[in-house]
Amino acid sequence: MLTAPAIIDLNSPHAELQARQIGEKAQMLHTMMELGLPVPHGFVITAQTCQTLNEMDWPTLSDSIASALAHIQSGEGRTLIAIRPSASCAVPAFTDALLNVGLSDEVAEHLATQSGEPRLVFEAYRRFVQDFAHVVMGDDPAIFEDIVAMYMEEHGFVSVSELQGADARELANRFKAQFESNNGEAFPQDPMAQVKAACFAMMRAWNAPRARTHRKLHGVSGEASLALIIQAMAEGQFNEDSGLGRAATRNSQTGSAELNGSFMPQAWGSGIAARLSGSRPLNDGSAECLAATAPHLFRELHEGLTSFERHQRDGIEAEFAISQDKLFFLSAKLVKRSAAAALRMAIDFANQRLMSREEAVLRIDPLSLDQLLHATIAPETKRNVIASGLAASPGAVSGRIVFDAEEARGLAADGIAVILVRPETMPEDIRGLHAAEGVLTTRGGMTSHAAVIARGMGKPCVSGASQLRIDVAAGTLSAPGLVLKRGDEITIDGSSGQVMSGKVLTLKPELSGDFATLLEWADGYRRMEVRANAETAQDARMAKDFGAEGIGLCRTEHMFFEGDRLVAMREMILADKERDRRAALAKVLPMMRGDFVALFEIMAGLPVTIRLLDPPLHEFLPEGGTELDAVAKSLAADPGLLRKRVNELKEQNPMLGHRGVRLLLSFPEIVEIQARAIFEAVAEVQRLQGKPPIPEIMVPLVFARSELDQVRRYIDATAIAVEKEMGITLAYRVGTMIELPRAALRAGDIAASAEFFSFGTNDLTQTTFGISRDDSARFISEYQSKGIMKKDPFVSLDIDGVGELVELAVQRGREARPDLHLGICGEHGGDPDSIAFCEAQRLDYVSCSPYRVPIARLAAAQAHIRAGTK
Repeated sequence: MLTAPAIIDLNSPHAELQARQIGEKAQMLHTMMELGLPVPHGFVITAQTCQTLNEMDWPTLSDSIASALAHIQSGEGRTLIAIRPSASCAVPAFTDALLNVGLSDEVAEHLATQSGEPRLVFEAYRRFVQDFAHVVMGDDPAIFEDIVAMYMEEHGFVSVSELQGADARELANRFKAQFESNNGEAFPQDPMAQVKAACFAMMRAWNAPRARTHRKLHGVSGEASLALIIQAMAEGQFNEDSGLGRAATRNSQTGSAELNGSFMPQAWGSGIAARLSGSRPLNDGSAECLAATAPHLFRELHEGLTSFERHQRDGIEAEFAISQDKLFFLSAKLVKRSAAAALRMAIDFANQRLMSREEAVLRIDPLSLDQLLHATIAPETKRNVIASGLAASPGAVSGRIVFDAEEARGLAADGIAVILVRPETMPEDIRGLHAAEGVLTTRGGMTSHAAVIARGMGKPCVSGASQLRIDVAAGTLSAPGLVLKRGDEITIDGSSGQVMSGKVLTLKPELSGDFATLLEWADGYRRMEVRANAETAQDARMAKDFGAEGIGLCRTEHMFFEGDRLVAMREMILADKERDRRAALAKVLPMMRGDFVALFEIMAGLPVTIRLLDPPLHEFLPEGGTELDAVAKSLAADPGLLRKRVNELKEQNPMLGHRGVRLLLSFPEIVEIQARAIFEAVAEVQRLQGKPPIPEIMVPLVFARSELDQVRRYIDATAIAVEKEMGITLAYRVGTMIELPRAALRAGDIAASAEFFSFGTNDLTQTTFGISRDDSARFISEYQSKGIMKKDPFVSLDIDGVGELVELAVQRGREARPDLHLGICGEHGGDPDSIAFCEAQRLDYVSCSPYRVPIARLAAAQAHIRAGTK
């Protein structure tokens, strides 16, 4: 049964005129009419009516439509109508508008006689047949285009403009015959039959699996709905000066205020978007542009759209018609925009006092800032896509294929751009990752080693491209139907997950003053600090340039994976006695101290959170084979002994094995050498700058207070020793990562010994779900498609489960220690939804990859603003 009201007049002042009931397009037209802009009369079949539309209810709805049509036709003498989809959200309706509904043999002959323009009338008629066949029946439009091509060939025509009235009439007849041949029925001549078929077809398209999947992929609620606009066509359209056009108030790439678009005379039909490429510009200074041929209409268009933009406080794109020297607005929507354009518009509107700075800050999608920080593939460039994986780290880059980290370093040193291609990366690949322009892996998810490190470095990464096969020995990368060799060039797009053969044109990012202005405004509304995950001077400088307020996670294991450091670390692992281990570690001390000095100098006066060694020792050793023999030779060690030690360190589940605090308790000399490097670096920076840095020493993977207490004793003892040796007083904090469910549950007890908690949500998510982040990509998408998970929990924090553990740990930790400093340093620290949760929990800071710092700054400001409005 139909619900009331089933139909709403576009010009109705009633409160029912909301996007939820009539859709965004209809809402735009209604607003234009309220502002006094010229819009053809019409009405809307409400979303609720469309959603329940069925054959039983059609007679009742048909009577309402007929009555409404009689009103708009009698009022303006129009006989033809347009039917346009109007969705409640900014997603494609997956169906085109239908123009000139109501055209039939009888109506076409009448209009041809009345207008004296049979060519234009029958041109519109054949296009209507073609559009109806496509939208309603699903016919391929190309079949009809072939008919035109064959007809022109038969008659020796070169251009469509040579067609006369008789030709247009004949083509319309041929189109109708093709329609009947395709569908086994004649083209409908009854206008209401056309309306009915169009309405049902548009709803079928909206509810089709393809459309539902698209909405789901774009995070659109299942409650999104579609209404249908039925609108009178402009009177007098069938004359030489009539036509359609499109205009936008803003440049879609820059956001600058400039009316742009085009106009095509005699362009009545739904295919205008595809045909405007050969049309007249609106205002390019030429004699054919609209501003020159019809200055009064151009002025009316410009003034109308400018007033509508000011009312909407947003850039507008509109479709318009010109008929009998009159302008009509047919539809309007928000202009498509790049991230740079969105920033320009928001700042413009705030400066014009059309909106507050607060609203301008809320207007920008934080994730869109990625477009401003990374190279992108040029829009018109052809892409030869050979595989797709996960868009693990944004940006696009081309380079030669290399399969080995050392090879990447060597070629990069010679100035050759390379892409490191691996099944998956390991910590020892860190130097190759630094040297490569980008990284491609065939395994791993969004939080795999390659993805996390690439995001931290700001390098493009595509992970989990499982269609590809790597044969390192043969030096080949195979895709379906294609084999590439070492040295061949490929392009990866870490923003889309695409892998392409050959070099593809990319556009370099350009940061404008708008970027800095908006972030400055955002900082004024932000409560939480934003720190960065960084362990190299390069990353720290970049993070500081992006506005980081310290380092929230310095992963010290990365300091051991290069050159002499790795050799010393391997000597330590092979040593049987403590004194030999200490001797090996002593070689690394000056190198680590230098690293910390660099970080402290860059982050002068800001906190630097340093995580003590976390990964298991086997990650520092070769897996076997020729690499193991080479390492044994470099260490002057017995290959058999090294092989034995490698086997001894192997674990069934190293992620839950001998790592983190467990490793530190087994080898306290590691704690002491790292603590000494930190404290000596503090003393050095204090001597050079006169202002001591603020080190925060973080113990990883703790599940009990007693673990933290024992490690803290080693730290404190080292601090006392350094103070005595250097005659200084050290200020530092000791805390822990909360990355195990038991640690979250025992947070109150642990807080008695910890001055800060940093939630390591990568591991906390793994241990809460019992899912390996490196393997989850194989089934997470399936879980999402089946509705088991809404989002990948390694990308956006699982609020219900992991979030509850964080909330519990915050509550219990602060009850035990009110001044407990709280932050988050997992990958979630750069995710806007996760940042909103952190704001709700009143965390003190979030920490993320350097290139995510601007995103986090904006997201944290938005979260605080929204929290204050609840």
